[in-house]
Amino acid sequence: MKPATPRQNLAANAYHQLKQDIIRGRYAPEQKLLMDRLREHYGSSTGPLREALSQLVAERLVVAISQRGYRVAPMSLSELNDIYDARAQFEGLILRLAIERGDDEWEATVLATAHRLAKVSDINTSDDLLDIWDQRHKAFHTAIASGCNSPHLLQMRNTLFDQVERYRHLWLQETVMSPQALERKRQEHAALVDVILARDSAQADALIRDHLMTPVPIITRILKTRGIK
Repeated sequence: MKPATPRQNLAANAYHQLKQDIIRGRYAPEQKLLMDRLREHYGSSTGPLREALSQLVAERLVVAISQRGYRVAPMSLSELNDIYDARAQFEGLILRLAIERGDDEWEATVLATAHRLAKVSDINTSDDLLDIWDQRHKAFHTAIASGCNSPHLLQMRNTLFDQVERYRHLWLQETVMSPQALERKRQEHAALVDVILARDSAQADALIRDHLMTPVPIITRILKTRGIK
């Protein structure tokens, strides 16, 4: 495999930085992304930024406007409900397959990532708590999904996760720093691990769907307060 060229590295950096800023709300839904300001903020030239924007269009985080540049993709209650439902349904399917196909090493990985996630309450600063909890939470759910042993299903899962991230981050900002929310999630994760280790596909499917849908009412309220319908 050939090493990445400097241009490819610039495009990749611009993509990751811009994507994170969109997910974290630096840019409002439907805000125009002006190339001059993007070049100044990210220290990148037009070419790599256009490549980054094109990739974000494919991921439905940015909308291309014919002859008029780019805007941040809109957000809506209907999209919120559709994406979360699709993700919960798909994650249930992947978990059933993981329970059927996963081996002892898979179980050990699930247990290890669950343990690291449960210990996140030891972190004191709010910014670190938000970032580290999110990283460990993703690692936990990725470990669970990995047992399905299907690269194609896992790639589709990643696509759904990317599309839900903007909405999910609203929930993270609202609740993850609350000790009550952390404890509630810890209990949900522990219950999920128990049924996974018991190889109870039906119960695991029900639990993970309920678990993944819990942010929806909170995000709905946030969107409504912002006038998003």
